[in-house]
Amino acid sequence: MPKFVIERDIPGAGKMSPSELKAVSRKSCGVLSSLGPNIQWIQSYVTGDKIYCIYHATDESLVRRHAELGGFPANKITAVTSVIDPSTSE
Repeated sequence: MPKFVIERDIPGAGKMSPSELKAVSRKSCGVLSSLGPNIQWIQSYVTGDKIYCIYHATDESLVRRHAELGGFPANKITAVTSVIDPSTSE
């Protein structure tokens, strides 16, 4: 299944409390459950004013639908074409 990086502009994201992050996570999981098996949240990285999410999905429109239903911004959605890590240099 294709992998996507979603950039979400959320001012103050890095200052969200554990309970706020839990609430956002629960909302996301509920929406994902309603969308079925063709979309999966892998993980997210919270920074100062953004959250970067990694998803598997059959296509970008499903990622956009998740954002709409969850009320989350999806300012930029980018398909991952390759993954590299330190072992790539070997």
